[in-house]
Amino acid sequence: MTERGLQEVVTPVAVTDGAGVRLRRSIATETLDHLDPFFLFDHFGSEDPGDYLAGFPMHPHRGIETVTYMLDGTVAHRDSLGNAGVIGTGDVQWMTAGSGILHEEMPKAGPRRLDGFQIWVNLPAKLKMTRPRYQDVPAARIPEVSRPDGARIRVVAGEVDGVAGAVKEIFAGPTYLDVALPAGGSLEQPVPRGHTALLYVYRGAVTVGGADRSRGAAAVPSPRLAVLADGDVARVHAAGGPARFLLLSAQPLREPYARYGPFVMNTREEIAQALHELREGTFIRRG
Repeated sequence: MTERGLQEVVTPVAVTDGAGVRLRRSIATETLDHLDPFFLFDHFGSEDPGDYLAGFPMHPHRGIETVTYMLDGTVAHRDSLGNAGVIGTGDVQWMTAGSGILHEEMPKAGPRRLDGFQIWVNLPAKLKMTRPRYQDVPAARIPEVSRPDGARIRVVAGEVDGVAGAVKEIFAGPTYLDVALPAGGSLEQPVPRGHTALLYVYRGAVTVGGADRSRGAAAVPSPRLAVLADGDVARVHAAGGPARFLLLSAQPLREPYARYGPFVMNTREEIAQALHELREGTFIRRG
């Protein structure tokens, strides 16, 4: 088993998106444009409602899947499929935009902070124009694996120790784990060779690797995104105190891409077609 070492550590960039939401972005920046098949990674979080209440009014997507995972707070949503509701602490919203969807996400104020993540996962060319789909997964349906050494792993997607994640039948087939380690705790998790893998540390600090002495261990504080090198297994250790992080992996598509705003397609012509359909009112396909 080859250990995945640390390839790169990315410091999130402060940005403002939507109608004025302040957040930290690690993918879709000048430093890291994308990490196939991941095309965006945002961490939103604040105790000040002024940082997020403007929200993300109705906007389009095409060619991707968007994943919103809430740590705390609530977000109201609705879309052109007729879905509407509120996602709260520990909930997941997994939306396949496919051929095109319009949706809005509007955070609500307090009483505690708003905290969570959104990622974009690319769709392969053959599925870019698939029928849109929506999954709303409440926290109670997300299984948690507790290991003897104290590690706790929420399995959003993928599989850990024979436990399957709550979100299934996703085209990219990703693994999405939320891991909590006690002080001195470790995680050893298989990751298929050839898959893109990243770690986002959002509480405490960890070291990556180290069991393979030729590679050594590398420290990753929060908030940082760590890109892992290829291998068969990820090893993470929380030496200095408790830590919490996301571990994401997926098979890269290795296809040409064209991105413009909320669209990720394969060619500039497909982007132009999406913009044309928006102007003509034919973006949303019926039936």
